[in-house]
Amino acid sequence: MSQTSTPFLRGLSLFIGWLADRRIPTTLRPFVLGTFARFTGADASEAALDAKGYSSVSAFFVRRLKEGARPLDADGRALVSPCDGKIQAVTKIERGVILQAKGRPYTVDEILGEPVPELEGGVAWTIYLGPRDYHRVHTPFDARLEHVRWLPGARYSVQPKVLAKRLKVLSINERAVLRLGTEFGHAYLVLVGALNVGRIRVVGVEHGTTPAAPLDRPRGSELGRFELGSTVVLLLPPGVATPIEGLVPETQVRLGRPIGRFEKASDGPSEETR
Repeated sequence: MSQTSTPFLRGLSLFIGWLADRRIPTTLRPFVLGTFARFTGADASEAALDAKGYSSVSAFFVRRLKEGARPLDADGRALVSPCDGKIQAVTKIERGVILQAKGRPYTVDEILGEPVPELEGGVAWTIYLGPRDYHRVHTPFDARLEHVRWLPGARYSVQPKVLAKRLKVLSINERAVLRLGTEFGHAYLVLVGALNVGRIRVVGVEHGTTPAAPLDRPRGSELGRFELGSTVVLLLPPGVATPIEGLVPETQVRLGRPIGRFEKASDGPSEETR
């Protein structure tokens, strides 16, 4: 597969996005959305609204959850997951390289679209969001959204079986790179687009732009969302946090639950996500 197929995949993504946006008659919504939930494995009981409250498949896909559905770990030293999904890789950043599925190397420069030498020796978590997952992404620590770099690219599938092949999807797919200012320096969170993901949204930022001034994002607040499945890569500088044991590929994680432990307790408040 090569990037020459990008126009077809982009067209397919846009068509599926258009189809998912079509309004569903109110009386048919329980059937259509119930079928979608059963097909994908999504838990409709967690949704903030009942089926009739979602006018389209897209609206259901980016559903908010009931209050308290994703409580944040109260431990101030817990680095919590920014999203629901499955672990693709957890790896130390060495010589500017992040290892992915089956040892496939990606450089930090490739993924972020610029060199960030201060990440050397840090840690990267890669999480795949499937169609069943809650598709809003939240900040795992108190931060300021300082900059968003929008990188155009392809829309190849980011399913684990694709990432295990030779194609370096994460560095060629469309993505939004969020630079987060924190008490421990700069962290980066990358929203990677994928097949059928026609839209990546960043809260408070128009597509293609960056904040005129830093935006406060307390721990647990929403950063952005995907419209259909994709991938999040979280990169922290050295000496900040250690991954918890057992985060092997395919481990299911949930927003708000620990994926690491900070070297020192955070002074930030603990909040519940919606």
